[in-house]
Amino acid sequence: MEQLESEIKQLIIDALGLEDIAPADIDSDADLFGDGLGLDSVDALELGLALQKRYGIAIDPETRNMRDHFATVANLSKFVSAQRGA
Repeated sequence: MEQLESEIKQLIIDALGLEDIAPADIDSDADLFGDGLGLDSVDALELGLALQKRYGIAIDPETRNMRDHFATVANLSKFVSAQRGA
């Protein structure tokens, strides 16, 4: 899971153009939105598209708890892992 979290951190940086942030700067359990990394709804859309493209998963915005899945890198990692196994 640690490898997947590292990949997702790099994907966040690349997809959102966060050049001044390194993967090590992103805490896996810190909020990605609001007071955490400071991402917004447009970032969420871009990140969702990047995750779909990179991991070949389907992300349905109507999925229950989607906001929770995107809350932290750790949550995203669990979600991606579950989607890939489905």
